Amino acid sequence: MGTATLDGKAIALDDAYRHAARILNEATFPLIAGLGADVAGARAAILLAERLKGAFDHLASRETLADLDVKRSFGMFTTTANEARIRSDCVVLIGPGLTQAWPGMLERLALDQPPRRGAQAQQPRKVIWLGPTEGEANAIPGAKVIPASLQQLSGVLAAWRARFGGRPVALDAEKVSLIDGLVETLRSARFGVFVWSASTLDPLAIEMMQGLVIDLNATTRFTGVHIGARGGASGVTQAAGWMTGFPPRTSFGRGYPEHDPWRFEASRLVDSGEADAALWISAFDGEKPAWSRADLPLITLAPAHAAPSRGLFIEVGQPGVTHDSVLMSQETGGMTLFRAGAPTDAPSVAQAIGAILAEVAEGAWR
Repeated sequence: MGTATLDGKAIALDDAYRHAARILNEATFPLIAGLGADVAGARAAILLAERLKGAFDHLASRETLADLDVKRSFGMFTTTANEARIRSDCVVLIGPGLTQAWPGMLERLALDQPPRRGAQAQQPRKVIWLGPTEGEANAIPGAKVIPASLQQLSGVLAAWRARFGGRPVALDAEKVSLIDGLVETLRSARFGVFVWSASTLDPLAIEMMQGLVIDLNATTRFTGVHIGARGGASGVTQAAGWMTGFPPRTSFGRGYPEHDPWRFEASRLVDSGEADAALWISAFDGEKPAWSRADLPLITLAPAHAAPSRGLFIEVGQPGVTHDSVLMSQETGGMTLFRAGAPTDAPSVAQAIGAILAEVAEGAWR
């Protein structure tokens, strides 16, 4: 059945659901934040935000919106991990921490093996890694490692793109020669793939990378594999899209969905005092909110180990671990059912929110 606490003291689960509904009912502009949940949990959370005429935001919205900003304004070439593994003869990894963002990346993309299909089938796969961490630099035998700091990534990609287009760059002859050699490697690829995570790249770097992909596609074939953000962000974004037409950082305050990446950013709403109550959801690992407003009525849905000492806490299970869950799979690029590996009786996010919704008076439509 799960557990619940109020300011660190145990309370009955039914009482916790009623207390959560009371907090949200009494709020003028409640915030549904964190949203670290599976697809069912995301749907329930968004329906709750709609019922309460509040706003919702995901804990990894910055990363998700970095990709979406480029996709909406500039365009983006992407493919699945499986297609990249089978066909790519040249893989370019951009930025540090990719193996942390996607622990199964090296195995899934089989970067130490040749492609199985395509014009370069069974030929050695070329791998280039721009700006890896020190620990990642030797992760792929034979890979060409190009050192670069986070601040340098956009400039390096700009230089690659300039030299591909035959334009001059303000670098010494030795560096220009190295870039030209790398550009020739990209130019000669038959199916190339860029791999990146927006957790370490800003929109400018992503746009510059996609610009290079577009340039390369004039003479060969290049695409990308983006690594989804933490906390089930990809699945939550998909659910938000089909339910509201928008990604997170969306409000129902005017009675209809309204998206604004600045106005409805969770930390800003809390810090400004616009949000007067918050429901924080972090079912995967219990990540805590970045804000620290002691006077904000707070409800937390998280695993048992992440119980806070302040506010109302309701234990929920971990998606795909304690209960079956549908999540966006990085490996397949689609919605996938993940069977519970260690089932418990802790409620899912969807079940907990359903119980809260049952206590929310119909009069909460404001």
